[in-house]
Amino acid sequence: MITITPAAREQVLTLMKQEPRSDLALRLGVRGRGPGGFQYKLSFVTPDDRKPTDQAVDAGGFQVFVDADSFPQLDGATVDFVQDRFESGFKIDNPNPLWSDPTALAVSRVIEDEINPAVASHGGVVSLLDVREGVAYIALGGGCQGCGMVDVTLKQGVEVLIKRAVPEIREVIDTTDHAEGRNPYYHASHGGGSALGS
Repeated sequence: MITITPAAREQVLTLMKQEPRSDLALRLGVRGRGPGGFQYKLSFVTPDDRKPTDQAVDAGGFQVFVDADSFPQLDGATVDFVQDRFESGFKIDNPNPLWSDPTALAVSRVIEDEINPAVASHGGVVSLLDVREGVAYIALGGGCQGCGMVDVTLKQGVEVLIKRAVPEIREVIDTTDHAEGRNPYYHASHGGGSALGS
């Protein structure tokens, strides 16, 4: 069950009134995971966008569609809208663990306890996105995105640490679009070493 607070309901209805169509629903899902926890997606959709596998939640005045993959990760969550002098926006209180799979949980611990403290010194961050069939899918952000030493960091640092600590992992794949990186800490032409390189 997903709970929509009165404040969130009022804000969604207000935003819906600003849209050209009147028959909208709210799509809620888990986009991925990051250092701060689950990353969510919220968007307006039409009833035609409802998939047969979606769960539909009546929020009082509108429907909320949740895809089948996201629903177990959102079961028991509360969607609220907060607005004060410090923050304004939707806030999701989710009691579900970030990782339930033991292998993914072990990889996540290595990233948080060993890898991120090391790459943080260069303004970088590594996020675990998924673990499937012995492959850990990660994304590099901050100073790591677009960095000229990213291959060294990945192959000689991140992958070595993860495979050493979690033998079930046979490969680590970087899903980052490094062409979108801004102001990387290292530039390939300048040489230097990686924060995790040996």
